[in-house]
Amino acid sequence: MDADRQNVLNRLNRIEGQVKGIRKMIEEEQSCADVLVQIAAVKAAVSSVGSVVFQTHFRHCLERAIAEGDADFIEEAMKMLSKYIV
Repeated sequence: MDADRQNVLNRLNRIEGQVKGIRKMIEEEQSCADVLVQIAAVKAAVSSVGSVVFQTHFRHCLERAIAEGDADFIEEAMKMLSKYIV
């Protein structure tokens, strides 16, 4: 789990750097087209982090549910998934 957590933190650090770069681009009045390209990159990166977090959490919870015989796991997973994709 620590490697997964570090992966997410590394991705979030990159996203933070991208957002700071966008702020700087706007402050320097760079082209709107270039800013929008960077915004699209940040959106894709955030979506990717969400997928990693979901997959990691799902895997961990599934393992726990199997070990504990948790019958509510499917319902909990569906709620989590609906929050992520909305």
